[in-house]
Amino acid sequence: MNIFSTAFTDGGIIPSIYTCEGGRRLSPPLTFSHIPDGTQSFVLFMDDPDVPKEVREDGHFTHWVLYNIPPTSTFLEEGTNVGVCGKNTRDESLYTGPCPPSEYEPSEHRYFFTLYALDTTLNLPEGVSKEEVQDAMQGHILEEATLMGTYKKVK
Repeated sequence: MNIFSTAFTDGGIIPSIYTCEGGRRLSPPLTFSHIPDGTQSFVLFMDDPDVPKEVREDGHFTHWVLYNIPPTSTFLEEGTNVGVCGKNTRDESLYTGPCPPSEYEPSEHRYFFTLYALDTTLNLPEGVSKEEVQDAMQGHILEEATLMGTYKKVK
Protein backbone atom coordinates (compact mmCIF):
# COMPACT_ATOMS: atom_id res chain seq x y z
CA MET A 1 0.00 0.00 0.00
CA ASN A 2 1.19 3.53 -0.72
CA ILE A 3 0.27 7.06 0.36
CA PHE A 4 1.50 10.09 -1.53
CA SER A 5 0.67 13.73 -2.17
CA THR A 6 0.77 15.89 -5.27
CA ALA A 7 1.73 18.81 -2.99
CA PHE A 8 5.07 17.42 -1.74
CA THR A 9 7.31 14.38 -2.15
CA ASP A 10 8.18 11.88 0.56
CA GLY A 11 10.83 13.62 2.65
CA GLY A 12 10.10 16.93 0.93
CA ILE A 13 8.94 20.28 2.26
CA ILE A 14 5.23 20.70 2.97
CA PRO A 15 4.05 23.89 1.19
CA SER A 16 3.15 26.70 3.59
CA ILE A 17 -0.46 26.75 2.35
CA TYR A 18 -0.98 23.55 4.41
CA THR A 19 0.61 25.01 7.57
CA CYS A 20 -0.26 27.55 10.25
CA GLU A 21 1.36 30.17 8.03
CA GLY A 22 -1.09 29.39 5.25
CA GLY A 23 -3.84 31.21 7.10
CA ARG A 24 -6.39 28.42 6.65
CA ARG A 25 -6.86 24.91 7.99
CA LEU A 26 -6.20 23.33 4.63
CA SER A 27 -5.03 19.73 4.60
CA PRO A 28 -2.85 18.57 1.70
CA PRO A 29 -4.22 16.35 -1.07
CA LEU A 30 -3.47 12.67 -0.43
CA THR A 31 -3.74 9.61 -2.63
CA PHE A 32 -3.80 5.96 -1.54
CA SER A 33 -2.81 3.16 -3.89
CA HIS A 34 -2.16 -0.60 -3.94
CA ILE A 35 -4.97 -1.17 -1.44
CA PRO A 36 -4.95 -4.66 0.11
CA ASP A 37 -7.84 -7.01 -0.60
CA GLY A 38 -10.37 -7.09 2.20
CA THR A 39 -9.96 -3.43 3.17
CA GLN A 40 -13.15 -2.21 4.87
CA SER A 41 -11.88 1.19 6.03
CA PHE A 42 -8.81 3.38 6.42
CA VAL A 43 -7.37 5.25 9.38
CA LEU A 44 -5.10 8.25 8.88
CA PHE A 45 -2.92 9.96 11.48
CA MET A 46 -0.67 12.98 11.01
CA ASP A 47 1.99 13.22 13.73
CA ASP A 48 4.94 15.44 14.62
CA PRO A 49 7.51 13.56 16.75
CA ASP A 50 9.93 16.52 16.92
CA VAL A 51 8.18 18.77 19.45
CA PRO A 52 10.68 20.27 21.91
CA LYS A 53 10.36 18.89 25.45
CA GLU A 54 10.03 22.51 26.64
CA VAL A 55 6.79 22.74 24.68
CA ARG A 56 5.37 19.23 25.25
CA GLU A 57 6.90 16.84 27.73
CA ASP A 58 6.17 13.80 25.53
CA GLY A 59 7.79 15.48 22.48
CA HIS A 60 4.86 14.57 20.25
CA PHE A 61 1.91 16.36 18.61
CA THR A 62 -0.92 14.70 16.70
CA HIS A 63 -2.23 17.07 14.01
CA TRP A 64 -4.95 14.96 12.42
CA VAL A 65 -6.98 11.86 13.23
CA LEU A 66 -9.36 10.40 10.61
CA TYR A 67 -11.01 6.99 10.82
CA ASN A 68 -13.69 4.99 9.04
CA ILE A 69 -12.50 6.43 5.75
CA PRO A 70 -14.39 4.36 3.14
CA PRO A 71 -12.20 1.97 1.11
CA THR A 72 -13.43 3.66 -2.07
CA SER A 73 -11.96 7.00 -0.93
CA THR A 74 -8.48 6.61 -2.35
CA PHE A 75 -8.06 10.36 -2.95
CA LEU A 76 -8.55 13.06 -0.32
CA GLU A 77 -8.83 16.48 -1.93
CA GLU A 78 -7.04 19.31 -0.19
CA GLY A 79 -9.00 20.72 2.69
CA THR A 80 -11.35 17.74 3.03
CA ASN A 81 -12.09 15.29 5.80
CA VAL A 82 -13.50 11.97 4.67
CA GLY A 83 -14.72 9.52 7.26
CA VAL A 84 -14.87 10.49 10.92
CA CYS A 85 -12.64 13.04 12.69
CA GLY A 86 -10.98 12.21 15.96
CA LYS A 87 -9.34 14.70 18.29
CA ASN A 88 -5.88 16.06 17.71
CA THR A 89 -3.51 17.10 20.49
CA ARG A 90 -5.31 20.45 20.75
CA ASP A 91 -8.47 18.47 21.59
CA GLU A 92 -10.04 19.61 18.31
CA SER A 93 -11.70 17.31 15.77
CA LEU A 94 -10.03 18.79 12.70
CA TYR A 95 -6.78 19.14 10.77
CA THR A 96 -4.14 21.38 12.34
CA GLY A 97 -1.29 22.28 10.02
CA PRO A 98 2.42 22.15 10.82
CA CYS A 99 3.52 24.99 13.06
CA PRO A 100 6.92 24.28 14.64
CA PRO A 101 7.92 26.86 17.25
CA SER A 102 10.86 28.72 15.70
CA GLU A 103 12.36 29.68 19.08
CA TYR A 104 13.25 26.06 19.85
CA GLU A 105 15.45 23.47 18.18
CA PRO A 106 14.88 21.64 16.01
CA SER A 107 13.23 24.46 14.07
CA GLU A 108 12.42 22.08 11.21
CA HIS A 109 10.04 19.26 12.10
CA ARG A 110 9.03 16.02 10.41
CA TYR A 111 5.34 15.29 9.84
CA PHE A 112 4.25 11.70 9.33
CA PHE A 113 1.01 10.88 7.52
CA THR A 114 0.40 7.24 8.42
CA LEU A 115 -2.35 5.33 6.64
CA TYR A 116 -3.75 2.03 7.91
CA ALA A 117 -5.95 -0.35 5.91
CA LEU A 118 -8.32 -2.17 8.24
CA ASP A 119 -10.42 -5.30 7.78
CA THR A 120 -13.31 -3.60 9.61
CA THR A 121 -14.90 -0.26 10.38
CA LEU A 122 -14.47 1.09 13.89
CA ASN A 123 -17.45 1.33 16.20
CA LEU A 124 -16.42 4.69 17.63
CA PRO A 125 -18.23 8.02 17.92
CA GLU A 126 -16.87 11.20 16.40
CA GLY A 127 -14.25 13.06 18.41
CA VAL A 128 -12.42 10.22 20.15
CA SER A 129 -8.69 10.41 20.85
CA LYS A 130 -5.92 8.92 18.73
CA GLU A 131 -5.28 6.42 21.54
CA GLU A 132 -8.91 5.23 21.44
CA VAL A 133 -8.65 4.75 17.67
CA GLN A 134 -5.36 2.85 18.08
CA ASP A 135 -6.93 0.56 20.69
CA ALA A 136 -9.91 -0.18 18.42
CA MET A 137 -7.59 -0.91 15.45
CA GLN A 138 -5.71 -3.70 17.26
CA GLY A 139 -5.99 -6.99 15.41
CA HIS A 140 -7.56 -5.34 12.34
CA ILE A 141 -4.59 -3.80 10.51
CA LEU A 142 -4.05 -5.29 7.05
CA GLU A 143 -1.27 -2.93 5.99
CA GLU A 144 0.18 0.49 6.69
CA ALA A 145 2.00 3.14 4.67
CA THR A 146 3.71 6.40 5.60
CA LEU A 147 4.39 9.71 3.87
CA MET A 148 6.77 12.11 5.61
CA GLY A 149 7.06 15.83 4.93
CA THR A 150 9.10 18.51 6.66
CA TYR A 151 8.38 22.08 7.60
CA LYS A 152 10.23 25.03 9.10
CA LYS A 153 8.55 28.39 9.67
CA VAL A 154 9.72 31.04 7.26
CA LYS A 155 8.83 33.97 9.53
